[in-house]
Amino acid sequence: MFKLARSRPAIAALRAAVPKPSRYALNQQRRNLSIHEYRAADLLRSYDIGVPPGYVAFSPEEAETVAKKLKDDDLVMKAQVLAGGRGKGHFDHGFKGGVRVIYSPAEARALASEMIGHKLITKQTGAGGRPCNSVYIVERKFARREFYLAILMDRAQQKPVIVASSQGGMDIEEVAKTNPAAIKTYPVDIHAGVTNELATKIATEIGFSDHTIETAADEIKKLYKLFMDKDATQIEINPWSETTDHEVLCMDCKLGFDDNADFRQKELFDMRDTTQEDADEVKAAESNLNFIKLDGDIGCLVNGAGLAMATMDIIKLNGGSPANFLDVGGGATPAAIQKAFELITSDPKVSAIFVNIFGGIVRCDAIATGLIQVVQNMNLRIPIIARLQGTNMEAAHKLINESGMKIFSIDDLQNAAEKSVQFSKLVKIARDIDVGVEFNLGI
Repeated sequence: MFKLARSRPAIAALRAAVPKPSRYALNQQRRNLSIHEYRAADLLRSYDIGVPPGYVAFSPEEAETVAKKLKDDDLVMKAQVLAGGRGKGHFDHGFKGGVRVIYSPAEARALASEMIGHKLITKQTGAGGRPCNSVYIVERKFARREFYLAILMDRAQQKPVIVASSQGGMDIEEVAKTNPAAIKTYPVDIHAGVTNELATKIATEIGFSDHTIETAADEIKKLYKLFMDKDATQIEINPWSETTDHEVLCMDCKLGFDDNADFRQKELFDMRDTTQEDADEVKAAESNLNFIKLDGDIGCLVNGAGLAMATMDIIKLNGGSPANFLDVGGGATPAAIQKAFELITSDPKVSAIFVNIFGGIVRCDAIATGLIQVVQNMNLRIPIIARLQGTNMEAAHKLINESGMKIFSIDDLQNAAEKSVQFSKLVKIARDIDVGVEFNLGI
């Protein structure tokens, strides 16, 4: 029986704007570590790459001390939040701008108190925003020219590429739309690396002055060395500036690193800030589960990324909306299933769960036994549609049907998807009018 709030709109979980599931699944398989700007700047300094002098502060008092330490009355304070568009963002208490110019230690303290401890909301964070736990204060440098530089892995060419533009200091996606000719791509020979000739060509073609071409070329080579040494997936410098006194400086940098290299980049991965990540996704990673929360209402528990994508796609094709991408991997053990169910059911929108598992490494009857135990332990009341295929699937089907739980064993994928959508709609209606509902496969 279901006793849930009256006020939940039935259409809320059926929003048409849910992104295509396969896109999310692919992004999950290509994982990257991002680090805060102040840490990225320190890493660049360790490679003797030019960045403005600056320090991090974790409190308003520390911000005042940092401003005094820099001995300059023209500084920039940047909220340390892992999201783009900080300068145009606003904080949850109404304060506007995550990047501000400051002119005194007292002003540094005052502005830091408006940022630290609050959530910054930008076009990339969503409405909930992300917490700002520190600010990065740097000397303000005046650019004579601003450029864009990125080093990336190009999967199509199976080699690194350098993307550069004479139009830095602005949204590079907008440049790509309005003036694509201003963006140049330079493939890098993985064996030769960035040669003097290639680095000089890039610096010259994007417009560094004669005074700084040699320095800029040297900086490109150092950035590439960092890229290779640290198993980076992305180095993005925007803006990359030639200052009025002909310094070459990385004014803002974003670095990303391959999670698969964590075993040999321990120092880097110790810099991870989990407060900037979805709490459920962090918990999932601790249990070796691949989990991404979506906006739908049908929970998905699947083993294998390809099967997970297919499951979410067939839910969409039948008029439903997946609530998550969740891959429990090859070993769908009872412990893994319970953790997965805890993650799925933590979302109050979930009104049905579709379990779609291929029993190869683990037998279907063992999976069914674990599934029944988890449903009993958690006292779950929402309907669960289970499609178990593989070894001992007949025994699994029998175990589920005789369990007395709200678990419905269905062999056919299309039929299972249809029932998941139908059950989900019934639960939402029941929640809206605050009534109980009983289920059977005949609906």
